[in-house]
Amino acid sequence: MQDASARVVEHREIGAGYRFLVFEVPEMAVALTPGQFVHVKVPALESSALRRPFSVFDAADGKVSVLYKTVGRGTAALNSVKPSDVVSVLGPLGHGFPLKCEGTALLVGGGYGVAPLHFLARVLKASGHGDIEVFIGGRTKDDLLAVDRFRALGVKVFLATNDGSEGVKGLVTDPLDDELQRIREAGGRFELFACGPDPMLKAVALRATGTGSRGWISMDRHMICGVGACYACIQKTVRGNSRCCVEGPVFRAEDLVWE
Repeated sequence: MQDASARVVEHREIGAGYRFLVFEVPEMAVALTPGQFVHVKVPALESSALRRPFSVFDAADGKVSVLYKTVGRGTAALNSVKPSDVVSVLGPLGHGFPLKCEGTALLVGGGYGVAPLHFLARVLKASGHGDIEVFIGGRTKDDLLAVDRFRALGVKVFLATNDGSEGVKGLVTDPLDDELQRIREAGGRFELFACGPDPMLKAVALRATGTGSRGWISMDRHMICGVGACYACIQKTVRGNSRCCVEGPVFRAEDLVWE
């Protein structure tokens, strides 16, 4: 884990309140793996303010990028950060996704939950794993993020929106279920990787456990300290209460206990 001063090299809005932030921090970029997160100290907030956690969208060529949505005071203040500004970044934090997959890798994301899945897709692709499919869901087409970036990796992309403005009308699990049936009828194997809102994560986890397949679920909790000290990001598991920032944020599907 490093506490680094990182120079911002890119920061822009990509629509509907979502933003893309890139900072230069070479040693951390090399150390990060898909599914881990970083803690960013927002310069515009008072010195006593807590850091904000962000999943890593990518880490390459000495740079780390995050994809986030403006949802509160911290992210609103982060909007004012400009290229050439320097921010304090703590990381790598947490446990990420496994980097080997048996069969088809099925990546399921909702909203900005696609962020760590992009990093994962790129790393899997670079390792020679060719059978990767990505399922992206959102309320409307404005919530379907990084679609072009996934397609640029050469992976198959399925889209779903609640209002039918793009892709399948319905939940992201609708096209996922069709693909699961196809793979199983063909006698294939698959693993599920997911990040997004809790109802989606539960649905994906149950599909993994229900089919006897491996599933990897990235839980989104309020990780205040990022290092396991405050116990604010508790997730119930079969082993008891686990801290998402230390034991997670990625858990095996069969280990999670849902309310």
